[in-house]
Amino acid sequence: MRVHWCGTGLSSVPGLRRLIEGGRAVTVWNRTLDKARAAVGDLTDDIRVFDPTALSAALSEGDVVVSMLPGDWHVDLAQMAIEAKAHFVSSSYIAPEMRALDSAAKMAGVALVNEVGLDPGIDHLMAHHLVTDYIKSGAYDNENVISFKSYCGGVPKVSNAFRYKFSWAPVGVLKALRSPSKSIRHFTELEVKRPWDAISRYDAPLPQPEAFEVYPNRDSLPFMADYRFDPRWQVKEFVRGTLRLNGWAEAWRDVFAEVGTADEARLTEMAADLLAKNAYADGEADRVVLCVDLLVERDGHAVWHKTYVMDAWGDERGTAMARLVSVPVSLAIEAVLNREIAPGVTPAPHDPKLVTRWLDEVQTLAQHLMVVDHLA
Repeated sequence: MRVHWCGTGLSSVPGLRRLIEGGRAVTVWNRTLDKARAAVGDLTDDIRVFDPTALSAALSEGDVVVSMLPGDWHVDLAQMAIEAKAHFVSSSYIAPEMRALDSAAKMAGVALVNEVGLDPGIDHLMAHHLVTDYIKSGAYDNENVISFKSYCGGVPKVSNAFRYKFSWAPVGVLKALRSPSKSIRHFTELEVKRPWDAISRYDAPLPQPEAFEVYPNRDSLPFMADYRFDPRWQVKEFVRGTLRLNGWAEAWRDVFAEVGTADEARLTEMAADLLAKNAYADGEADRVVLCVDLLVERDGHAVWHKTYVMDAWGDERGTAMARLVSVPVSLAIEAVLNREIAPGVTPAPHDPKLVTRWLDEVQTLAQHLMVVDHLA
């Protein structure tokens, strides 16, 4: 069984190297051979130019196709994997077109595993841990009121005036600012057309407490089922969102004023200007902060409240973002090869054994990872 790893971009390399160093049979596919050789050429010479026809011909039953390519490749590669009775892994959100492959994947007996990077990925694992912990606790009661918050963000380790830095072209970041979101606030569904209309403060329980600006993104609502929330629960708050350094909204005020109406050409122009002024320097440390918080109340009083909190930054191993995206992907690949994940389309696993094992590995990737019990 061979792993076919497609893409050696900025967030791919640590997990890819981990698999090769661990003795897995890996073929590396990349559009540019030189970039792939620079990434892993010291470990393997099984590096090929990415070509869908060549990849399809190389697949065997039981192999794993890994897409670290742009999202518009994922469904095509997943379909290719199904036809070869091979598995598929990506770190990206499950698109409707990917979810539609569930029946075909089950019939072929293969797993199509997605949402196994940082966010989505590690955040799912933290949520599963907290929900399971609460359900097993003495505080559990269907009459309790539940508030869930999950915020993640990549930010510069040393703040700049713009309160943000880019590792790659910012067009994706700009387009995301035009996306609506759905969440639950005060027991009511909240739909926000633009993130800057819903910026709030979040106090992260880090060793040195720190306040961040946060906002909801995407549609949070389906994740209540993913996280095994009982439909009977009274959910006061439920939000998955993005975390930014304090002062971000003010620093980005001019961007907000224009991004909502800018055409494609203007977005590209804005992105180039932002990258020129706010790019990471070679070797500069990035930072990733992730907080998943579950608060349970009864009669207005907290009866259970824990936060899974992570703080990580770039070091001699490279960027925090690359570690935290690609190493969980490699863990998912190993779980698929070990038949620990069932056939079909799935996000990050909720199996307690896998959750614990993967979070133990995350402990080695982050400088700080712990569960804070606010009522202890």
